[in-house]
Amino acid sequence: MLRFLNHSFKKAVVLLTLLTGYGHAQCTTRRCLAEMLIKKEYLSQPQTENCTQNIFVKFLEYQTLSVDTKSLLLISRLRATLEWTDPDLAWNTSVYQFNEVILPVSKIWSPELHVTNGITTEMSHSSPDLLANSKGTVIHSVIINAQVICEVNLFNYPFASDKCPVAIQGWSRMGCGTNLVFGELKTVIASSGEWETGNATLERKRSDRNFILVPLSIKSTQPFITLVLPSILIVIADAVSFALPLGGGERNGFKVTLVLSFTMFLIILNDELPGDGECSPIIRFHFCCCLVILVVSMLWSMVMTRLFAEGRFGLFRQSKGPVSGNAGGGKAKEDEEVKAEVGVDVLGGVKDDAQMLRKVVNFLEALDAKTRESDRNQRFASKLDHIFFWFYLICGSAYLIIMNSVMVAYECSVDHFEFWY
Repeated sequence: MLRFLNHSFKKAVVLLTLLTGYGHAQCTTRRCLAEMLIKKEYLSQPQTENCTQNIFVKFLEYQTLSVDTKSLLLISRLRATLEWTDPDLAWNTSVYQFNEVILPVSKIWSPELHVTNGITTEMSHSSPDLLANSKGTVIHSVIINAQVICEVNLFNYPFASDKCPVAIQGWSRMGCGTNLVFGELKTVIASSGEWETGNATLERKRSDRNFILVPLSIKSTQPFITLVLPSILIVIADAVSFALPLGGGERNGFKVTLVLSFTMFLIILNDELPGDGECSPIIRFHFCCCLVILVVSMLWSMVMTRLFAEGRFGLFRQSKGPVSGNAGGGKAKEDEEVKAEVGVDVLGGVKDDAQMLRKVVNFLEALDAKTRESDRNQRFASKLDHIFFWFYLICGSAYLIIMNSVMVAYECSVDHFEFWY
């Protein structure tokens, strides 16, 4: 009996040894271990006592793709390296002699990141696989493309600069979900059209509200040359046009051409100007002021031309009707009578030289008086035009200096965190 028990015990030991060896032989490769972990089908978030899973964002790279100043949108791209711990994916290295294994991301749970203030957010996996180690730590990389609503301060356009937040959050409801812990942030410094991106920083408003603060500044050279400089040059050309004579109509024609040209300039650039927001671009007000200045200058030139030619400001030309003789007659009637009498004397062969000489003298005196009056009117119109020119030059120069100073120096405040209220 004792011999039988001893023999049975030896068989049991051999059988257990064979079973253990067979178990080891089942997963002698990484792929076998990966398949074993995949079959567990852990697609739900790891559940802890406090119902919160910490996600470590070890590396975060931010890049501004473009800035839509018409719709006030910031188009961004983020690449994040995530790390979290899933205890159910851990294994014993004394049984399975591997420290890391590659798993398909679609077969296990992975966290999702959202841009809170984005109107569209698309998160994609940078690779269909992720890396898991024996302690249950999982490492994976994701790419996020987002269109962020950003009320960019465009008051100083084309010298605008501002900072826009890009709020990054994980899923969380009533104390359950994921908590993001950020590490290193890298900014890809690149020009995005007419905008430049500075060094972004990681900020937070509360322990659960993290955001990337992105400094933006516009490259002012091109918009200044295409928008501001033409308006300044047109105003300068209008001021120089005062050197043209009042008579002849050359000045009026030139000023009308400037007004029409500037109007067409504004119509063409209407689609190029940035959109309206809390701080609308002051350049719109600048264009309006320039147009008003040009129109006022044109109307003044027309009025001065009328005063220079006729000695009065009337808007309508008065008709020269018959003048009553009882009223004493005007200078025009006297000139006509003198001309008629001189003609009759010449045709009739009147020999009274003294009388004819007196009438010729009266005619010349009347003509001289009319010439003196015309000269007086022209001098008066030229004096008024000269005074208006200096007023125009001083006020126009002061306006251009003040407007450009405001464009560069004034700051308009915008609340970029309304989406969290």
